[in-house]
Amino acid sequence: MNLIQKFFYQIIIIISIFVILSALYIEHILSVSACKLCLYQRIPYIISIIICFFGYFFSSNKIWIILLILTFSISTAIAGYHLGIENNIFKEFSGCTNDSLNTLDKEELLESLNNFLPNCKDVNFRIFGFSLATINFILSIALTIITIKYFYNEKNK
Repeated sequence: MNLIQKFFYQIIIIISIFVILSALYIEHILSVSACKLCLYQRIPYIISIIICFFGYFFSSNKIWIILLILTFSISTAIAGYHLGIENNIFKEFSGCTNDSLNTLDKEELLESLNNFLPNCKDVNFRIFGFSLATINFILSIALTIITIKYFYNEKNK
């Protein structure tokens, strides 16, 4: 494996770890609750760390790069869907709403308040005026493009 391949995997791992740690910091240190789609948007970054680990240590096979392209494409789709929900382009799926708060039983109400997740359309945190879904959408597109470009550069060698 050449130095460019090692550097590529290292950069992707660093970016992915930074994204995960930032999300955890915002959620747990700044006490900003994450909705279900926010939680789902972390999964591709965790998967990308695993893929980069295998690509870095076990093979120079292009399958790892293809898997990264697929992973970041899925990340773009999830973030784009979340962004669409925030901007009323798409309707929320049933897992995004808090219908559990429409109960009359006191015990169920207390339990549902303990497990409260915000609606996916509610923007609870912004950086420079952008929601986290918007930032993730832009980052996912950029990582997809970078990974595709890297794949074509490796393919033409």
